[in-house]
Amino acid sequence: MTALHRLLACLVALSVAMGIGRFALTPQLPHLIAEGQIDLTAAGLLAAANYLGYLVGALDAFFARQTRFRLGAGLWLCVGLTLLSVWAEGFLPHALLRFGAGLASAWVLVMVTGLSQGVAAQANMPKLGALVFAGPGVGIVLSGLLALVTNLNGQGSATLWLIYAAVALVMTIAVLPALPRATTAHAVTSTKPISPRMVRLTAAYALVGMGYIVPATFLSQMATARFHGEWVADLFWPAFGLAAALGVVLASFRRQRPGATRRWLIATLWLQAAGVLLCLLPGMSALFLGVLLCGGPFLASMQLVMQHSRELAPETPHRNAGLLTAAFAGGQLLGPLLAAVSSHFGGGLGPALWMAGAGLIMAGGLMLQPAPQAATQPSAS
Repeated sequence: MTALHRLLACLVALSVAMGIGRFALTPQLPHLIAEGQIDLTAAGLLAAANYLGYLVGALDAFFARQTRFRLGAGLWLCVGLTLLSVWAEGFLPHALLRFGAGLASAWVLVMVTGLSQGVAAQANMPKLGALVFAGPGVGIVLSGLLALVTNLNGQGSATLWLIYAAVALVMTIAVLPALPRATTAHAVTSTKPISPRMVRLTAAYALVGMGYIVPATFLSQMATARFHGEWVADLFWPAFGLAAALGVVLASFRRQRPGATRRWLIATLWLQAAGVLLCLLPGMSALFLGVLLCGGPFLASMQLVMQHSRELAPETPHRNAGLLTAAFAGGQLLGPLLAAVSSHFGGGLGPALWMAGAGLIMAGGLMLQPAPQAATQPSAS
């Protein structure tokens, strides 16, 4: 099995775990609300259950030793829990299933991140290793197009869950033999103090998690409400995924210069902030431009954050990943809770979107101070 095959398998695994296991809820929310299973406030709590599972799974996976078990188990759980969602009715069953799906998707994401980058480094393919992170965008495009076809045929949430489960099953069976193998994880302990710049990056990444997750979770519902269930509303979610995948490609081929990663990161965060705020404006054009500005930097900013952490603290890469993973997951959990409060007390998502945009602006602001020249040299990866 060549390195190219293994990296492609990693991309597909992320498509299953993130596009279906984690983000399938986004195109399903209009169905669940229309069917009377939940309201908009409960939708925020349902998303929070998903991201709480992600936080638990990410922390567990990061400190795990048996990586191969969690990678395979995470993919099979994504399949099984999606299938069980066919028969779920009401808030509590869906919340439990979304918690499990969030945990499973985090297992896959953390394991694939470490294993794929190891394969890319050994094969001297750093750019292809970076392109693995287009996988979630590819999965979002797939889940969005499947939702579009299902909706055009007048089907409900149960049918869409079944289709998602079937597609995830086929993709999982196809990629499992090609996934990289590993038996141990790296230790994350270090006695070196965490630098102030690394603390700022961690805080910024928590704000990124809070900022992007509100539109990413409720985009389909916003489009459905704005366009009254017309089929064009189903185009916004796959457009978000396509923009995210293309953003990774663009960021992967940027020139490696001192300080460039930090400047790219600030630009992606402020573009996302503009996109979130555009979603507040009426009309199709504003929402479409908001989707492009939110989606395009979505996965690229994650890639840039990890790159910048290696530039700031190259001697503690695994501790960096642990801190950033926990911060991002915590921010993601906060976002849907803000949306639930916004819906309950504000009558809609407007206040939550304002706070999400402000969070992304603040995250970029935290990155304005340049690091010392020695720390801003491009890394080898």
